[in-house]
Amino acid sequence: MTSAFIFSDDTVLCRQLPNGWWPVQLELPPSATHSDEETQLAYRVGHVTLLESLAPRHWSSDINSTNASVDALKYADTLESADGSINTAHTFTAQAASAITYDYAIAHHIALPIIAEASGNAFVPYRQLITQLPVALSDQLSQAIQLLRWQTDTQFCSRCAAPTIHAKRDERAMVCPVCRLRQYPRVQPCVITAITRPNPQTGEMQILLAHHHRYGQQKTPSQALQYGLIAGFVEVGESLEHAVVREVAEEVNISLSDIRYVSSQPWPFPSNLMLGFRASYAGGELIIQEDELSHADFFDLSNLPKIPSKGSIAYELIAQIANEQGLSL
Repeated sequence: MTSAFIFSDDTVLCRQLPNGWWPVQLELPPSATHSDEETQLAYRVGHVTLLESLAPRHWSSDINSTNASVDALKYADTLESADGSINTAHTFTAQAASAITYDYAIAHHIALPIIAEASGNAFVPYRQLITQLPVALSDQLSQAIQLLRWQTDTQFCSRCAAPTIHAKRDERAMVCPVCRLRQYPRVQPCVITAITRPNPQTGEMQILLAHHHRYGQQKTPSQALQYGLIAGFVEVGESLEHAVVREVAEEVNISLSDIRYVSSQPWPFPSNLMLGFRASYAGGELIIQEDELSHADFFDLSNLPKIPSKGSIAYELIAQIANEQGLSL
């Protein structure tokens, strides 16, 4: 049998465990899977095959580091049968093989567990889950969200508007049977940069943080505004380093030195690959791009405002710099 995660937009069907939510893996009946013939005859929206993710050690190490309960670890090694029961005869060391939408499950009469918080099952937003899941599982859920959205968005040819069909086995593409245009999943590269400098008065290391309009405004005096790093999309024809320099100049009007790549993270809003950089402040007066930001400043690492949650690459970049200074977030 094939196992699958279940999605509704960017939420994932999860089971409540003592230490938080864990994505349900449902065993699909044979009738719900694609045969080669069915794949060629129809575009079955709502069911995608997932690529293998990271090695099993990337699944267990992060769970252990968050002190998850033994029960959670045991659950992570089980699959849930279509009738809602736990099947311990099947274990997984990496990930589910596919992902389906709730609508697909209903249309194909796939039995789902009772979905209500009182039953211990609920659809949980991806943004909430990434704060507690191992990185490999988080990345695969991100992959599933992006593929399901791409599938929905490519039901018709973008050139001639004819209905598309799925490409043959081992090729992830939607093909137009009329003009033969192939449409592949697209990833949008974005750069995100942690910019540091010593405090001009005290010498303590500082980091540049900005409050973006999308974070919302302060509704009550006790509500803390969230700050984040400078980020933006890579434009056609420019290198990643060029994108870092341009975005920083556009948003806060400063120049940089010592630009270096750190790490990346898939981000399914809508289908991005976040490329994390670090850089040093080289000069210039902070002048914010007012249609993007409401405030930006250099903050001492020992006195940071509210920052993005754990699980995001922004948090990891900030935490890396703090750790180098002997501080923990």
